[in-house]
Amino acid sequence: MAQNIYDNPDFFAGYSQLPRQVHGLDGAPEWPAIRAMLPDLVGKRVVDLGCGFGWASRWMREQGAASVLGLDLSQNMIERARADTADTAIEYRIADLDTLDLPEAAFDLAYSALTFHYVQDFGRLVHVIRKTLVPDGHFVFTIEHPIIMAAAHPHWISDEEGRKTWPVNRYSVEGERRTDWFAKGVLKYHRTLGTTLNTLIGAGLQIRRIEEFAPTREQIQQMPQLAEELERPMMLIVSASTSIGGKLRSLRDIRPD
Repeated sequence: MAQNIYDNPDFFAGYSQLPRQVHGLDGAPEWPAIRAMLPDLVGKRVVDLGCGFGWASRWMREQGAASVLGLDLSQNMIERARADTADTAIEYRIADLDTLDLPEAAFDLAYSALTFHYVQDFGRLVHVIRKTLVPDGHFVFTIEHPIIMAAAHPHWISDEEGRKTWPVNRYSVEGERRTDWFAKGVLKYHRTLGTTLNTLIGAGLQIRRIEEFAPTREQIQQMPQLAEELERPMMLIVSASTSIGGKLRSLRDIRPD
C-alpha cells in the first residue's frame, strides 16, 4: 500500500492552507496550461486519479462531462470532496493507485494532478489506464518535474553572486526520495523524463503534447513569489491518447498522388 501521508494530521493541516487548496483551480498557476490540453468534455466519462478535494472533478462536470469518478487514497481528501460536492454524477472512492484496477473501455478521459510521483509502480498504473480508456480516449496528467524530484535534499541554494539554484543530483538513480514537507519523511518516487514518457509509449499510448511548466510574466506580476520558478520547471504536464485523430491511416492514404 502507498504511503498515506495526506491522512497525517500535521501534513493535512499544512497542505489545506496551500493557495491551490484554499482557492481551488484559480490558485494553481499551471491550470490554464492544463486546461488547454484537455479535450472537449461534453458527454465524456472521466476518472480523476488522486482527486484530492474534488476541484477538478467538479469543474469537469461544469464543462459538461457526463460523469466523474474521483479516486484518492486519503480518507481526509475523500470526505472533504464529498462534503463540497452536491452532484450525483460525481462519485468519490478511496483507492490505492498502486493496486488499482478499472473496467475496460469505461472512460473517455483519465486525468491526474500531482499524484503519480507518489505511485511506486507507474508502469502498472499506466497499463491500467490504457485498458480503461476507450478508442480515441485522452490521458492528461501533471507530476512534479523530474528535475525537482531528483535531488537527495531538494532545496534552493545560492551561488557566490546570490542567485538561486536548484540542485540536480542522482538524476539517473530512480526510485525512492524522502523529503520533509509539512511532515517528515514524505515518500515520493523519482523517474527520469525519459522513463516517464517511454512508459506511456510502451503501454501503447500516443503522446500528444508535453509542457515543462513555468509561470508567465503576467502570473509573476500578480504573484511575485513565483519568479523563482523560472530557475527550473515546476512540473511536467503530459497529454496522451489511445490514438491521434482516430484510426491510424496507412502510408497509401497519406502519401501525395
